[in-house]
Amino acid sequence: MSVSVHLGDNKYGKAEVRVVRVVRDTARHEITDLNVTSQLRGAALESSYLTGDNSKVVATDTQKNVVYAFASEHGITSPEEFLLLLGDHFTGEFDWITGGLWQAELYEWERIVVDGAGHDHSFVRKGRATRLATVQKTGGATHVTAGLKDLTVLKSTGSEFHGFPRDRYTTLVETDDRILATSVTARWRYLPDAVAAGIDFNGAYDAIGAAMLSAFATTHSLALQQSLYEMGRAAVEACDGVAEIRFAMPNKHHFLSDLSPFGLKNPNEVFHAADRPYGLIEGTVVRDGVTPAPEAWTDVPSFV
Repeated sequence: MSVSVHLGDNKYGKAEVRVVRVVRDTARHEITDLNVTSQLRGAALESSYLTGDNSKVVATDTQKNVVYAFASEHGITSPEEFLLLLGDHFTGEFDWITGGLWQAELYEWERIVVDGAGHDHSFVRKGRATRLATVQKTGGATHVTAGLKDLTVLKSTGSEFHGFPRDRYTTLVETDDRILATSVTARWRYLPDAVAAGIDFNGAYDAIGAAMLSAFATTHSLALQQSLYEMGRAAVEACDGVAEIRFAMPNKHHFLSDLSPFGLKNPNEVFHAADRPYGLIEGTVVRDGVTPAPEAWTDVPSFV
C-alpha cells in the first residue's frame, strides 16, 4: 500500500559558529564573543530535499565563512545588528533565498582587575546570563527578537503560595513565607518601527534586564506567575521599542528540611534545593495596541 507524502516546512544552515572579535586599535583591547546560527529558506531549495539537486544550495560552509568575514569587515556592535547584516546579505546575494532565521548567543567578558584597575587585555567570563538575539526574515518582512537565558534569581522571603485547590492527591503544604527561585529565559520582540529607527540594542538590553531584576526583587509574590507578569510589565515599560516579551521560568523548588529527627528546630533556615521535577511557568506580556506578528517567532525556541 503506497503512502502519499509531501515536503513540509524546512530550513538549513550552519549551527553554532563561534566567532570571537578582538578590537586592537589601542593597547586596551575590546572583545566580543558570539555563537551564531544561520539558516536559510526558499521554495527553490525544495529540490535538494526531493531530488538531491544542490544547484540552489548555499553551502553551510559558505554561511560559516560569511560570519567570520563580516566580523572582520563590519565588526560586531551588537548581536542584533550583526544578524541583520547576515540576513540582508543572504537574501540579497542569492535571489532564491527568500528568508531565514539567524540566531546568536553573546558570551560576555569583563576585565580582570589588577591593582584596582581593569587589565588592558585579560578578561574573565561574566556568569549572570547569556544574551540572545534572532533575526527572522519571512514573507518580505524582517523581525528582530532579543533576550536572555540562564538568569538565575532567588529571593529568600517575600514569596507565598496558598489558596490552591486541594484533592486527595494534594500533599503540598500552603506557605506564607518561602524561597522563590527560578532560571529566567526571556525573549522580547522589537517593534519594526523601532528597528527601522535604529534602536540602541545594547542600551535596550541593559534597561530591560535591569527592569526585570528590579520587578523580581520588589514584587511580593503570591505565585511565580505573578512575578512573571510583573517582570514582563516592567520590561515593556522600560523600552518603548518592545512589542511583547515571552518567558519560560522553571520553579527551582527549595523545600524546608525536616530536622526534627535530630531534635532540631528549623525556623525557615535550612532547605533542600531540588533540581527535578520542577514547575515550569510560561507566559507572554504584550503591549496594548501592537500588531501581532506570530511569524516573528517561527522556529525560535521558547525554552532552552
